[in-house]
Amino acid sequence: MNDKFDFDVIVVGSGMSGGYAAKEFCEKGYKTLVLDRGKPLQHSDYKTESLPPWQMEFRGNVPEAELNERQFIQKKCYAVSDYTKHLFINDKENPYLQTKPFNWFRSSSIGGKSVLWARQSYRWCKLDFEANKKDGHGIDWPVRYDDIEPWYDYVEPFIGISGSIENISELPDGKFLPPLPMNVVEREIKAKIEKRYPERKFIPARVAHLTEPQKVHTDLGRGQCQARNECARGCSWGGYYSSLSGALPAARKTGNLTLTANAQVQKVLYDQASGKATGVSYVDTLTGETKQLTARIIFICASTLASVQILLNSTSMKYPNGIGNTSGVLGHYIMDHTSGSGAGGIVPGHLDSYYQGRRPGGIYIPRFRNVDLPQSEYLRGFGYQGSAERGSWQGAIQKIGIGKDFKNSIRTPGPWWFGIGGFGETLPDFKNKVSLHAEKKDQWGMPLLVTDVSQDENTKKMKVDMMNSAVDMLKAAGLKNVRGYNHFEVPGNVIHEMGGACMGKDRQTSYLNKWNQSHEVANLFVTDGAAFASVSCVNPSITFMAFTARAVDYADKQMEKGII
Repeated sequence: MNDKFDFDVIVVGSGMSGGYAAKEFCEKGYKTLVLDRGKPLQHSDYKTESLPPWQMEFRGNVPEAELNERQFIQKKCYAVSDYTKHLFINDKENPYLQTKPFNWFRSSSIGGKSVLWARQSYRWCKLDFEANKKDGHGIDWPVRYDDIEPWYDYVEPFIGISGSIENISELPDGKFLPPLPMNVVEREIKAKIEKRYPERKFIPARVAHLTEPQKVHTDLGRGQCQARNECARGCSWGGYYSSLSGALPAARKTGNLTLTANAQVQKVLYDQASGKATGVSYVDTLTGETKQLTARIIFICASTLASVQILLNSTSMKYPNGIGNTSGVLGHYIMDHTSGSGAGGIVPGHLDSYYQGRRPGGIYIPRFRNVDLPQSEYLRGFGYQGSAERGSWQGAIQKIGIGKDFKNSIRTPGPWWFGIGGFGETLPDFKNKVSLHAEKKDQWGMPLLVTDVSQDENTKKMKVDMMNSAVDMLKAAGLKNVRGYNHFEVPGNVIHEMGGACMGKDRQTSYLNKWNQSHEVANLFVTDGAAFASVSCVNPSITFMAFTARAVDYADKQMEKGII
């Protein structure tokens, strides 16, 4: 590489996409710098891992006053507890503005949300990459499933995903480890639902947990999942995938990785004479010092909203509205999945059965709406995640009692319960956007992000069907006391935010080309959720990594040819 650069590659962000980009570049021989806003976190240093409740001051709970003071947004996340609060950002120190309600959940540490994610891992299908063109909402994807399929094949064995081969076109099979088995109640419900609804499938959840570690995993020190289901605290033996257990150690083994924490990247530097990005400017959040470093190529992987924030703030004479943003599309088409609708009920019988361990994955019902032809009054579709469990001693936490009979009642498991919740696809909408405030900045001088995202009528109609279909299936499976629910979910709550720097074929209506490359700045790439032109209805993390590996491969070949 040209020795006028500090590094060959700069990657912004160390989570799902950034960690994987670092691995790929380092393994190809490039001196790679990873910059992350978060504080240092070692894979061997998860401070609350395996701690029992009685060793926690508040038994795993957090005083409301403490959350209201420092984590008034983060406290709304399902994963926040006294065990995990230190892995979430301090909202008071890291503000943003909301034109309409939007919950921005953020990691505080190296590894990003890959340490905290729920690990559900599903491929997108052909329909997902074709939907925008077919129904006219959003930007037509410049790629199709066949373009991404080889890259799913490439990343899945490294990540380690447990799952079952099902031959479902709406949910393509992958390179799986053995699935986490369904329990006896889930198997019974599966049989009843599939008999009543032959077009619907009920399968084990596909999750990034090692059920049979392979050499690629053990070489990095990863071991078999222990079914503790305390994953958000961190897993020092790597039973589930995170960039701390997988991609970053792989990158570090090459000797080509430099990883810098407490580095808030504020802008991409641009040279008008060459028409290329030259590096980044960042603030050391410990000292307040502003630093600049150069590289031949820049990968932005800071997480969807943070990536867009950096790009919008990367202004110059040529690009006063953000680097590469002649089209003005940067910041638009912000999306998240919709949820908050489903049903649950009591399962009769099986009182002689229980289960062992705390399995970190339940069941999945793939999309069945609007698959071939429109079948409903709304566009796109949804899938369900769920599980069956028995009532345990924890149900006594809210009870009042004392003595032998009370203790015996706690030792006796309660009835079986089964529930499913929907995850639905929202439509891309140019009006759903983020922008930078003209005057307000954070303590390091970064303009505050302003979110302006709302729920449309299509989503509201879908959520009603999510609830009603769940109720119908559970009743058909013979459950009792079935109760549906349908409540409003604030955008951002699902933590699958995407869009803002969308891929597309036309540089007048999109920000990136089919290689996740800026249409206008050839050595600038974005490979996290910001690049996505739609959201499908399945969890996106392995798709982020597949696109990242593909983009690195392309960038490598372009650099070898001297094009970038």
